[in-house]
Amino acid sequence: MAWTTFPYPDPSYNYNAASLRKAWKHLHAGDAEPWPAEAAVLKAWIAFHAGEFESAARQGLAAGPPGYAPANKASCIHAAYLEESTPDKHRRLLEVAQRCEQQQQQEPGNAAAWYWHAYALGRYSQDISVVRALAEGIGSKVKDSLEAALELAPRHADAHTALGLYHAEVVSKIGSLIGGMTYGASADKAVRHFKAALALNPDSAIARLEYANGLIMLDQRDNAAEALALRRDAAAMTPHDAMERLDLELARQTLEQ
Repeated sequence: MAWTTFPYPDPSYNYNAASLRKAWKHLHAGDAEPWPAEAAVLKAWIAFHAGEFESAARQGLAAGPPGYAPANKASCIHAAYLEESTPDKHRRLLEVAQRCEQQQQQEPGNAAAWYWHAYALGRYSQDISVVRALAEGIGSKVKDSLEAALELAPRHADAHTALGLYHAEVVSKIGSLIGGMTYGASADKAVRHFKAALALNPDSAIARLEYANGLIMLDQRDNAAEALALRRDAAAMTPHDAMERLDLELARQTLEQ
């Protein structure tokens, strides 16, 4: 079945090799992804930034392991934001996780293999419930992979955001005492990771949104004003590619709720 089409096409998201090279530092401030060495991988990234997620995934996979990063990112972002079928969403996320596990064995020093493993399992966990995911050992896999990604790429802002969300979700669902003793989770660690993400990538809408979500999970009453300010900041940002546009639309929807 064809993937749902990106609903906000914009000519400014259509990069070529030269323009993408200039924009690369900004567009990849979150995932710390290096400039692609192979032309086929570059084409997959160009498709990704334009919102051609299915094409990006197919081109990335066709390029082999060097193309797994754009393929996995395209698969995860489409599944998380645009896929309407829950079974298809879960299938795609678990395919990414499995592919990443294989890549981790072959390329243990590849931060993307660890990060997209955690992202895919994290999104899957949110759907099946965080408590069930923790009981099945998925939560520990998410945490371990995020920590591995940060060990390999300390400036991986998105990994900091995801790890902050992990800590916030665990504390929110099972409490700070059990969460800390069993899973090493704490509210302080959540906030530290969220702040680290914004320090590394201050122009990120999703870092602000997830920070806001984490604050509400930890203490809705005391953190409501700060969370609202973060969401407003996120909604006011200017998107430079398809993924940033999806983040912006999510921020706007959150404010309207």
